[in-house]
Amino acid sequence: MNQQITIPQSGTFTLANIRLHRSQTKEAGLTYNSDGLALAQITVENGIIGAVTPCDGVTDETVIDGRGGIVMPSFIDCHTHLDKGHIWPRERNPDGSFDGALTAVERDRSANWNASDVETRMDFALRCAHAHGTKAVRTHIDSIPPQEKISFPIFKQMREKWKGRIELQAACLFGIDAAEDESWFNQLAEIVADADGILGAVAYMVPDLDALLDRLFAKANDLSLDLDFHADETDDVDAIALDRIAEAALRHNFEGRVLVGHCCSLARQADKTALLTLDKVAKAGLSVVSLPMCNMYLQDRRIDKTTPRWRGVTLVHEMADRGINVSVASDNTRDPFYAYGDLDMVEVYREATRILQFDHPVANWPASVTANPARAMGLAGAGYLANGETADFNLFRGRRFTELLSRPESDRIVIRDGRPVATHLPDYAELDELTER
Repeated sequence: MNQQITIPQSGTFTLANIRLHRSQTKEAGLTYNSDGLALAQITVENGIIGAVTPCDGVTDETVIDGRGGIVMPSFIDCHTHLDKGHIWPRERNPDGSFDGALTAVERDRSANWNASDVETRMDFALRCAHAHGTKAVRTHIDSIPPQEKISFPIFKQMREKWKGRIELQAACLFGIDAAEDESWFNQLAEIVADADGILGAVAYMVPDLDALLDRLFAKANDLSLDLDFHADETDDVDAIALDRIAEAALRHNFEGRVLVGHCCSLARQADKTALLTLDKVAKAGLSVVSLPMCNMYLQDRRIDKTTPRWRGVTLVHEMADRGINVSVASDNTRDPFYAYGDLDMVEVYREATRILQFDHPVANWPASVTANPARAMGLAGAGYLANGETADFNLFRGRRFTELLSRPESDRIVIRDGRPVATHLPDYAELDELTER
């Protein structure tokens, strides 16, 4: 059992009799089964991976026996909303709809999102992510005035506080039509650049969408910023913002990274339309992140309480077939957009496997929570287990994916810099003073 495995706090050790997935290691010489798992061992030397080699068993008593458990690199969560997290107890979504979520969040933001409130909830969420084995998080920051001037300074404080434990990135978030106010938009872009952030917006089908996208791409080029969009979070077949974003990236010869989230309407469009869009996305080199838990929660929620008819997610398999970099991520946690969640990427991958059918075969889908989001976020060396990289990984009891994804794996062992870290989750009662007022 994993709780009986003891990892030393420092020095050199070898963890043997473990299973690695082919999408999460760059080392040659391993023999993989039909699920892409190989028996291996990892040697750690003062916080660095010294070797990843095949393993035929544990014959040396100085070697730590991983009991056949799967080892994954530390997780990368590339789409979250730390500034919204954990407000559900004080501001619920009355009907579970998307419009209900928008209204509830706007009401709570106006009433409660001062610096202390945002800081407390962000720190709570990051402690959850850290305990679950995540090493990097991108959060969207609601940037409706005056919130951008409150939340971005808090983000910078959180990034410094969590330095060395979780690498933090922030993308501004506003409805793209607000960029029509060029003066305000330029000021926001400077705030984002000052925070080493990402320029982001919600792209939807406003009449001047192409011109507004041109404004964002041009500004991103001027300030050397990456871009991150929410797009097509709807079942409306006429929502084609992803197509427009791909066109804009090609039009501007954009060399930065572009990540697009949601893209739900693709699954409702005619195959010819959707696949032509994906060809453009591949040509433009965009990355896409699907948010299966939140999208399934919100999409096709019917006010008459009849049963939903579709899963609410996007065409991830068709994307992967075209070489598009696809990730899955947490999205919202315990707020009006999604009443559940804990920034646990095991849960995200487990639910993605069920909702998006990341199985039979497993293929390279484990990379959707490690290597792929690391690429989307520009994190060199993250998401893989390889010689010379930092020894950041998670050891699980599950020896096969059917075991790993059938239980919460709440007794996982989280290794950072070659040392085990505490995995105690913060108590929700810590937030009572904020959420019960």
